[in-house]
Amino acid sequence: MENTTMSQRGRTAKQAGIALSATDTQTRNNALAKIAEALDARRTEIVAANSRDYARSVDEKLAAPLLKRLTFDDHKIDDVIDGIKSLIALKDPLGETRLATELDEGLDLYKVTCPIGVIGIIFESRPDAFVQISTLCLKSGNAVLLKGGREALETNRILCEIISQATEAAGIPAGWIQNLESRDDVSAMLALDEYIDLIIPRGSNSFVKYIIDNSNIPVMGHSDGICHVYVDQAADIDMAVKIAVDAKTQYVAACNTAETLLVHRAVADAFLPALRAALAQKNVQLKGDASVCGIIDIQPATAEDWQTEYLDYILSIKMVDSLDEAIDHINTYGSGHTDVIVTADEAAAKRFTTLVDSAGVFWNCSSRFSDGFRFGFGAEVGISTSKLHARGPVGLDGLLSYKYKLIGHGNIVADYAEGKKSFTHQPLDRDCPL
Repeated sequence: MENTTMSQRGRTAKQAGIALSATDTQTRNNALAKIAEALDARRTEIVAANSRDYARSVDEKLAAPLLKRLTFDDHKIDDVIDGIKSLIALKDPLGETRLATELDEGLDLYKVTCPIGVIGIIFESRPDAFVQISTLCLKSGNAVLLKGGREALETNRILCEIISQATEAAGIPAGWIQNLESRDDVSAMLALDEYIDLIIPRGSNSFVKYIIDNSNIPVMGHSDGICHVYVDQAADIDMAVKIAVDAKTQYVAACNTAETLLVHRAVADAFLPALRAALAQKNVQLKGDASVCGIIDIQPATAEDWQTEYLDYILSIKMVDSLDEAIDHINTYGSGHTDVIVTADEAAAKRFTTLVDSAGVFWNCSSRFSDGFRFGFGAEVGISTSKLHARGPVGLDGLLSYKYKLIGHGNIVADYAEGKKSFTHQPLDRDCPL
């Protein structure tokens, strides 16, 4: 599609999306299986393309966290294939009856799930995200235009080719997936409100704001991941250390990695030295406020640290005097992504999870669980920090809309307006027959 305009590409995606929405479960699952087979068969080509992207990005001095995200080796390919298999096993999200009501005898209303339509997604350097996003869109019956980072240019190009060929061979309409490669493509895409139903940008807050300000298309924001772990005064110290280490180091380049740790003053003397010893083994650089630095000898933190997404082996630490101070700090500096409390006090956990204004609020577990695959959603298109339509890991359910199907037998409104008939509004225990 190199010689077509973005308007033509948008029109093609719209037409393909309509046809895709009418495909049955077996057809879409078969197409997903074909993608998994093709990824496995062509993994040598994929790894070679990724190696070229990686080498070019090293020469261009791409930041280390982005280089880590860029890597798409055999292990990552195995992961996305496993993700596709789990997606196939999930129930078909389309055509599900969410509400059934008898408005009157012989007049039945059904609320039924359907695809959003055409989704434009702009994301960072992770090629595995290209596969996860496109397969989620396929399962949910949505056409998709993807714009990955320039650093993954060759990897994304071959992935789109593989997915397109595999799905067309399985009977999916051509043009349902399209790969965009330039910034000009993005600018043009933002003007296609006639064809595109939703834009999902994954990036910084300023980037998401730019997309919102420059398009009439609805936007589902996926921005910074400034996540916190709060160690309460009633925390088990060993548990708190284990959770904090995992949340920070299990995969530092992820948006659900902890960037700031808050520790209650009552347990700081016992917790902080144990934490420093554990994180020293992972080569994590620690920064702390004056109270923290008075207990462990680390670099002083600045106000900027509380609002920084490091995506690196760096952790800022702040001491607090109360649960409410921790909650206030999170709601002030956090990005609304995922925040954790470690405590044995259920009342404190309830207050924290009620008052922290984030998509994910966790008790006694790592922030790294905030993930569509781990939630059983069959991967994700991203983590939504907005509150409308979808919030948190956006899997299949977040890619759905719905329509109302009303089945009558010659019913007219005049009969009800004139008092000849009355509404019953009784719930029905059956699925929509259409």
